Amino acid sequence: MPVVGTILNATVRRKPSGKYFVTLCVREEIMPHPNGGGKIGIDVGIKSFYTDSNGTIVNNPKYLKKSLKKLKREQKRLSRKQKGSRNRDKQRTRLARAHEKVTNQRSDFLQKQSTVLVRENQTICIEELRIRNMIKNHKLAMAISDVSWGNFFRMLEYKAVWYSVEIYRVPTFYPSSQTCGKCGYINTDVRNLAIRKWACPCCHTEHDRDRNASENILNKGLGLTA
Repeated sequence: MPVVGTILNATVRRKPSGKYFVTLCVREEIMPHPNGGGKIGIDVGIKSFYTDSNGTIVNNPKYLKKSLKKLKREQKRLSRKQKGSRNRDKQRTRLARAHEKVTNQRSDFLQKQSTVLVRENQTICIEELRIRNMIKNHKLAMAISDVSWGNFFRMLEYKAVWYSVEIYRVPTFYPSSQTCGKCGYINTDVRNLAIRKWACPCCHTEHDRDRNASENILNKGLGLTA
């Protein structure tokens, strides 16, 4: 489908990798696209990128973790180069390209996952996460940065406009993982992240932690519309 718009301005940037990019600011009329009409709750994580209320589990590709050895090796080579030399400049470019590859891989993954969700669903319920506070935990900071929930949610929100999708954010402190989706009992023992499956002490329903959380997020999100 041809897109008609007006280019307002263009910005040329040179990245540390030596590549040039042109960013266009365009005024255009966005034509609405149809969506699949589904309703879904999403529980994001580190081990799995997300689990949804339909039972779909999307694995976390962990691009940064997989490239960490190479990045450290390239950084070490850079530190050995003489300052001000051409070899140091070349090595700096190699390091920048290695980082850029990780960024591009992550962005491509997020774009594809967010597009699938807005195409298939009319309503998407997500968590209101305080990511800046979460990365203060030094043990999880790198993993949280690598998974990039913030970028993922931003993509969902701007694509939701194109597909007329409703996005609902569940409050930060809603205990989605601890609440039994069957009877509503709150099991505080599930605060321990090591617990991946649990049985409700009240109604004895067995839960997968992430699936149960995503179902609770969906129900809570739908309740916000009432």
